[in-house]
Amino acid sequence: MAAAKKKVEKVEIAEWMYEIIRNPIVTEKSSMGSAYGQVTFKVPMSADKPRIKVAVETLFKVKVKNVNTLIQKGKTKRFKGIKAFRSDMKKAIVTLEEGQTIDVGTGL
Repeated sequence: MAAAKKKVEKVEIAEWMYEIIRNPIVTEKSSMGSAYGQVTFKVPMSADKPRIKVAVETLFKVKVKNVNTLIQKGKTKRFKGIKAFRSDMKKAIVTLEEGQTIDVGTGL
């Protein structure tokens, strides 16, 4: 029975890890960070740095050196006279150890 409980714990851990790392951000500015071993991810507003680090290390099997987070404030946009509001977004810039890479094009 003890083995069955361990399997359940691993599944739960994987679930929250997949919720933390929502998707990679692939823009011109974020791709310039790849020269320094950095990858940018969209994360939930409640995510903190230690959980982001554990999730990236476990899911991508890499060694993380540093995690920086920022909150990008939403703004009002207009399209054909209709006002819409872009919501706030939290980004995590993950710096990897030397020699480590993540290919964001392949997915998980």
